[in-house]
Amino acid sequence: MGIELVVGDITTEQTDAIVNAANSSLLGGGGVDGAIHRRGGPAILEECRALRASHYGRGLPVGQAVATTAGRLPARWVIHTVGPVFSTDEDRAPLLRSCYTTSLTLAATLGAQSVAFPLISSGVYRWPKDDAVTQALTALHTEPTPVDLIRLVLFDEPTFEIAQRIYEAFDQRPTP
Repeated sequence: MGIELVVGDITTEQTDAIVNAANSSLLGGGGVDGAIHRRGGPAILEECRALRASHYGRGLPVGQAVATTAGRLPARWVIHTVGPVFSTDEDRAPLLRSCYTTSLTLAATLGAQSVAFPLISSGVYRWPKDDAVTQALTALHTEPTPVDLIRLVLFDEPTFEIAQRIYEAFDQRPTP
């Protein structure tokens, strides 16, 4: 398994699966979620509505993941996960790491060999970028997976630079 960091637009990633930082309604929204729904087209929304009508009537719980078609996106699947809103009063880091691990497990179950992740919860959910990267890399480095390629797609160059610094520190850690 290899982890790559790139600056880019997750909707253009040519991986088997891309991960959507969704809201619990699964019906689209702003940020990554809105971009994926807009570019992927109505097939994604149609499958999300079917999921809401069956298994997720109250919405997708934070930290869990579910897959749909990718519609018109270059990926085969979209894996939707709901990140936690950052809180200074409550440690929600385990929920954020769960977004990555459950999405990665689902990708493997689907047979995906490559998956692209956004930096979950780091936008409108206000998770500090340096800690969001730390939580993502912690989860992705520790979760056993048959997925060959994991790509963390960062929205801009400053976020990429933060991620690169933290990633290099991960490479310097001793192996248990």
